Amino acid sequence: MSTGKQGNPAVIGLAGFGLTTLMLQIHNLGLCGVGPVVWLGLIFGGGAQLVAGLQEKGNGNNFGYCAFTSYGAFWLCLAGIFIGGEYNFFKFSATDMGFFLLGWTLFSAILLVASFRVHAAMATTFTLLEIGFVLLVLSKFISPVFHVAAALTLILCGLAAWYMMAGIVLADVAGRPVLPMGKPWIS
Repeated sequence: MSTGKQGNPAVIGLAGFGLTTLMLQIHNLGLCGVGPVVWLGLIFGGGAQLVAGLQEKGNGNNFGYCAFTSYGAFWLCLAGIFIGGEYNFFKFSATDMGFFLLGWTLFSAILLVASFRVHAAMATTFTLLEIGFVLLVLSKFISPVFHVAAALTLILCGLAAWYMMAGIVLADVAGRPVLPMGKPWIS
């Protein structure tokens, strides 16, 4: 018997973003190889987020549509960069990566501003993402000393995304909000 209730695509989008972000930072800290990052980037961070974004479009949620499809494409691109580098399809320098990350930093700034009107958990996640991107760009153009700070910031970003995912899942199974998301920073 169907209740007609639809699942929230943000759950899988946030799950994919969070896990892939965490694994990339574990790699960036030198704790694991690039293989798990590539596969997560292709399947969960990339593919699953693209699907979640397209479902958000169907729900009329332009913020979720833009964020999930765009960051899904980010993960697919990053996996392609890693694969291309591994098999010498093309050379990709630190400066090239710096400009790639700069583009995503600027893009993320737009969604950061929009996130201020969603809720505090979303604004926190995007603030950490923006800081992480800025630190990554600095690590490519100024000094690698920013690399560890970027990884640690982005680990917090991934965990913040999982917090929102957990909040949605727990609210659904409990029938009421369980984890506070906080008020929008700008109303």
